[in-house]
Amino acid sequence: MRVNSQHRFVSHDGTELFFQRWQASAPGAEKKAVLLFHRGHEHSGRMAHLVDELDLPDFDVYAWDARGHGQSPGERGDAPSFSACVEDIEHFTRHLQHAFGVPIENMAIVAQSVGAVLAATWVHDYAPKIRALCLASPAFDIKLYVPFARPGLTLMHKLRGNFFITSYVKSGMLTHDKERAAAYDTDPQIARAISVRMLLGLYEASDRIVASSQDIHVPTQVLSSGSDFVVQRKPQFAFYQRLPHPLKEFHTLPGFYHDTLGEKDRAIAVRKIQRFITQCFSVPYVAPDVLNADRIGSGCALAEELSTPLPTGSLRDRYWKMAKGNLKFGSRFSAGLKIGEDTGYDSGSTLDFVYRNQPESRGFLGRLMDKQYLNAIGWRGIRVRKTLIERLLQKYAKRLAEQGKPLRMLDIASGHGRYILDAVASFAQRPASILLRDYSDINVAAGQKLIAERGLTDIAQFVHGDAFNTESLASIDPRVTLAVVSGLYELFNDNDLLRRSLTGLQQAVEQGGYLVYTCQIWHPQQEFIARALTSHRQGDAWVMRMRSQAEMDALVEQAGFRKVDQCIDEFGIFTVAVAQKL
Repeated sequence: MRVNSQHRFVSHDGTELFFQRWQASAPGAEKKAVLLFHRGHEHSGRMAHLVDELDLPDFDVYAWDARGHGQSPGERGDAPSFSACVEDIEHFTRHLQHAFGVPIENMAIVAQSVGAVLAATWVHDYAPKIRALCLASPAFDIKLYVPFARPGLTLMHKLRGNFFITSYVKSGMLTHDKERAAAYDTDPQIARAISVRMLLGLYEASDRIVASSQDIHVPTQVLSSGSDFVVQRKPQFAFYQRLPHPLKEFHTLPGFYHDTLGEKDRAIAVRKIQRFITQCFSVPYVAPDVLNADRIGSGCALAEELSTPLPTGSLRDRYWKMAKGNLKFGSRFSAGLKIGEDTGYDSGSTLDFVYRNQPESRGFLGRLMDKQYLNAIGWRGIRVRKTLIERLLQKYAKRLAEQGKPLRMLDIASGHGRYILDAVASFAQRPASILLRDYSDINVAAGQKLIAERGLTDIAQFVHGDAFNTESLASIDPRVTLAVVSGLYELFNDNDLLRRSLTGLQQAVEQGGYLVYTCQIWHPQQEFIARALTSHRQGDAWVMRMRSQAEMDALVEQAGFRKVDQCIDEFGIFTVAVAQKL
């Protein structure tokens, strides 16, 4: 007999979320776990039948109630954002590691519908080293049936703000199991409404994850219901096709309705999941081989394509030349565009303008252009990244203080240093030292001015430094306890450059010290940036190669660090992670 217990864990924003645990009935030598993620509108109790049906006696089983569902707090069917729920999964799995001793490498995920999209997004964005991912009827594209429903909801959300819609789905559309359908109709914890921000967030995350599932490096099984009235099946197969891991499966279940794991004949689906998980655990965990993704693979191929000039005179060539010309012309009026054109759109000066986030042009037209420019999704993401960096710097500065260690900070490519100095201003106590470095004379001068303005000249200095010079970084003395690399590695496609930098950082950071690093895992305007924007590197095109989080983490790990924390902006563009020197 399995022992069931009920628990709560504290998530990223202090919210306590509910989950259940069923202890293994035949525990083995090492802890193993299956994590269950329920459909939208439902809760953990609706998946409890799988605990015995999966027939995995040596696995603990955990099932949560997502915020706004079941016994977890929040308005029913709502959350601050879809990405907040994804981050909840990250904190849930961390809690299971610390509270119950389950290694992340010994976790398998079984998720259904909206829960499957949450789980897939988490695996894509956070690159956890889990053993298996089983997705039942993932809700990558919900059938709304009303023409133009999605753009209409998007417009209404912009005009009205958040509001709720009631699901059209009846229990008879979910399952042939009459008993389960009746339970759905009478369950007081079923939330029939969903907020529009969650629904639109689900769509946006789904589009992104389906288009970039090549960055999910986990054995994955997809179960697709053959007679699903609720979600489209086409994106489920598109998601599956792009998965890079050799251990992947796609199963169509003829006649199944949307509640795949609650169907009358669900034993067919459950046996497939049980067999897949058992086989994935029959061999030791093997980390994905992504260290050479700069030289081979889909991301490398796309960057190469964007680096290749278009045929002269072609329609696309004319279009992008016109786009570049428009930016050049706009720089006569817009201060933001002029900084980008003069110093590069990836320069420290451009980033400082983005951080200031104020129209600075003289004329009305220029201020209007500045406002539109600053509202671009990439710049909004960068400002969120700044906030996330500050949050993590505060957290780990406090942790070092609790450990009785001095706070010696280093940023190897600071730009103007604004985000570091803004973070320091919020610390409970001043750092022992702050060393800011940059290769650019403009950035060093601007940073030195900021240090003087903030009254930090007694503890802070800004010097010239090459972020990719191993020996220069390794010679930093005394060794630092909190190092930062923000927005730098995203600008360079070559992993050997990163290895040189990380090797130097490994020597610059004290044993047990922390490294805060950023990554850009996706961007909706990748071609626009490559074809229309110039880089700080002598006016070259700004061609970005997206790195998966798995690739970035592998490079950091190769250098002698271990990732201990991570967060991501709500758009899914920029991640900020923390690793500790081993």
